[in-house]
Amino acid sequence: MQRLAVINVVGLTQGLIGPHTPRIQKHATAHNSAYVKPAFPAVTCTAQSDYLTGTTASQHGIVANGWYNRDYSEIQFWKQSNHLVQQPKLWEKLRDANPGFTTAKLFWWYNMYSSAEYTITPRPMYPADGRKVFDVYTQPMGMREEIKSDLGDFPFFTFWGPKAGIPCSQWIAKSAQWVEEKHSPDLNLVYLPHLDYNLQRLGPIHPDIAQDLQEIDTVVGELLDFFESRNVQVVLLSEYGITQVETPIHINRALREKGWITVKDELGLEQLDAGASKAFAVADHQVAHIYLNDPQLEPQVREAVAALPGVAQVLDRQQQADAGIAHERSGDLIAVSQENAWFTYYYWLDDALAPDFARTIDIHRKAGYDPVELFIDPKIKFPPAKIAKFLLKKKLGFRALLDVIPLDATLVKGSHGTCPKNRSDWPVYISPQNLPDQLTSPQVHHQLLAHFQR
Repeated sequence: MQRLAVINVVGLTQGLIGPHTPRIQKHATAHNSAYVKPAFPAVTCTAQSDYLTGTTASQHGIVANGWYNRDYSEIQFWKQSNHLVQQPKLWEKLRDANPGFTTAKLFWWYNMYSSAEYTITPRPMYPADGRKVFDVYTQPMGMREEIKSDLGDFPFFTFWGPKAGIPCSQWIAKSAQWVEEKHSPDLNLVYLPHLDYNLQRLGPIHPDIAQDLQEIDTVVGELLDFFESRNVQVVLLSEYGITQVETPIHINRALREKGWITVKDELGLEQLDAGASKAFAVADHQVAHIYLNDPQLEPQVREAVAALPGVAQVLDRQQQADAGIAHERSGDLIAVSQENAWFTYYYWLDDALAPDFARTIDIHRKAGYDPVELFIDPKIKFPPAKIAKFLLKKKLGFRALLDVIPLDATLVKGSHGTCPKNRSDWPVYISPQNLPDQLTSPQVHHQLLAHFQR
């Protein structure tokens, strides 16, 4: 059986492949390429779940990177259990057809408690003294210390936040080679996030993106050479394309001004009380799930949201079914932005009352995705000194807050989530297989299955 490595180059589009990506371009020229009509929403967790199950969110249940848990009355983002994905996975189908089939799943999401044989995923430790210790979680469990001994610690600060950059993708690529040399899996799923960062910080038309393309091209080129030397075929794909944005949409502020959001005073700062609110939004890039604790408000909420500058459409339940995202986890309404806009999670009307975590990197407590975490507040005069003071306090055992993230959504210049009008901004699928000109995101799954059925 011909083994396969699937390299997920996040943010790669046909429009970005060119003189700054000579290795990727050479690979694409030598193989076949297809545009991928992106998942809806075109965000990491939904796109990967489409690819790995061959279904849409209506079936697999991953309606965004996070959603409102109605049972707990809590917004939950970036959960990691693979049990959340409610359909059989690619490797499970392949294992059923080929007993002994093995899979490595490296930094693709929903990696904890996956049925894949070898997995690595970011997973900090949270001791009771308030520290956050950066680490990874692996399956088998013992692989964690073994790979860190050989490759060093995963550079967590470069995986997300103001320092996000190429080192984490380099480490992940090395981990893919390490797993291949140690275990030779039949399927090696590799996630390279590097392009995601500056495409959101700077936007795809910024001249500095050329350097990011060159950096990821080097990493991909080394992987292509490595897998070729071991007779492993390679598929290159991506999850979404990132388009230029100028308009942040403060959807929760609009809902609050209508009197539909309830906030709780916590130590003088405002905390969104989702369970007590009549209507609120869980923002995720260019899509926002709107949950109604008072269903009678649906017409008024829909009208108010549709009138916001930058909103393209608001989907009711029937329209959600037509879009393949009708699921119990979905919002009662789903707002979709225009291509040049995106949704913030902000619900406070006065920055002085923003919760303490708003100015920190905190991907779990915010009421949505926050790309402003990629920036250090330009109002801070000496950021290194502030960060050094924080680290010293933590080292001495004191509690401290690393509040360096700005509250200025206009800093963000790129986003994703909707389907771009121009196909050159769609994700790509590059394979040795014969391909149609265009694939849907569930069809990616069937193409990957077909690789092993030839």
